[in-house]
Amino acid sequence: MEEDNIYKRIQEAISTLPENFSILEEQIDVELQLEYFNYGRDLKAAFSDEVILQHQADLFDQHVPIDEKKNLLVLLASQEKVEAFRTIEKYAKNPDPELREWSILALQESRMVIQSSLMDEQQVYISTGLGGKGQMLRYFVVFIGNENILKYSAVQRKLIKNELEYAIKNNNGTLEEINFVEKLAISVLLLPVKSDIQSVFNAIIGEINQYGDFIRQDILITNVKRMNIDEINQFISREK
Repeated sequence: MEEDNIYKRIQEAISTLPENFSILEEQIDVELQLEYFNYGRDLKAAFSDEVILQHQADLFDQHVPIDEKKNLLVLLASQEKVEAFRTIEKYAKNPDPELREWSILALQESRMVIQSSLMDEQQVYISTGLGGKGQMLRYFVVFIGNENILKYSAVQRKLIKNELEYAIKNNNGTLEEINFVEKLAISVLLLPVKSDIQSVFNAIIGEINQYGDFIRQDILITNVKRMNIDEINQFISREK
């Protein structure tokens, strides 16, 4: 199946990660991240390093248009100079509201550029829509009740929570939150990047279903975004 092939390729890529890598911790929309990384391709070649650094104070000038600051953040992030990193770092602490997430992405890129220069080796940077913490990625996970389940009982909710909490902790992760809406158990959690996600959740489902076989074998799991109830239900309907 196509999903299995995609999962296999992802696991192969993860297995080749070096010991040192960086994860974007902030939760930033994937479309904005793609826009950022495609944004500066032509822009960076149009200005010299000297000109870029000469204009770094423009970030803090309220009269400079937002679009110019947007350009400048991308340009400064490309500089192999601690001075540029410090400027972005200062701005990111109190950015123009429209550029808060943009400045976070610029700061992350600048940090990577500086580290690559100082250590003389390419840095690996992992970013997802839900971000992460340390060397863990954040996932949005939904356990779905079987056809005969209209709403989880109190005992079923407790069982799901306890089994999920135990398994995630046992895999060096963290369960950040869990909520129940009728036959949906909606959770947000952190797991180490190199975790075998499929095995982890197969085991959780197996443990839960020993006590009544009341949740589906297939679950919804993503690290792209948090989904609302309508989106979750649309996904379930489509899968049917």
